[in-house]
Amino acid sequence: MSLHEQIKGEIKEAMKAKDAVRLSVVRGMVAAFVNELVATSKAPDAILDDEGVLKVIKRLSNQRKDSIKQFADGGRPELAEGEQAELAILEKYLPTLMSREEIEVVARAKKDELGVTDKAKAGQLTGAIMKDLAGKADGGDVKAVVDALFA
Repeated sequence: MSLHEQIKGEIKEAMKAKDAVRLSVVRGMVAAFVNELVATSKAPDAILDDEGVLKVIKRLSNQRKDSIKQFADGGRPELAEGEQAELAILEKYLPTLMSREEIEVVARAKKDELGVTDKAKAGQLTGAIMKDLAGKADGGDVKAVVDALFA
């Protein structure tokens, strides 16, 4: 069973459990999957592959993180709490990201492999690392590790 089908099945589970927040988040994910299918010129009732599902969930997760920051900055902690609850549900579906220490090991190896010696090619190094770690590491963490290598 694909991740898309599994998440569609969770709508029924959330309804039975009367979990309004989870139901809202799962319905939103399924709607985002349909939007992604339509955007990629596929039938709305098709099943999105697991890579596409994770891409959509990552985007929804980033939207929640941005909303949390905006609400916190705007002095609306009660709204930030709601977004935090939704983010927790979304993160259950995302793979665990690598820690900065794990990224640093990969970054040092890639730096030696590419022969990057100065900060001028840091962008090239970051791009190469992101290509290798696609979906496994946060882009902000990778950038921070690369910047630290040249500090």
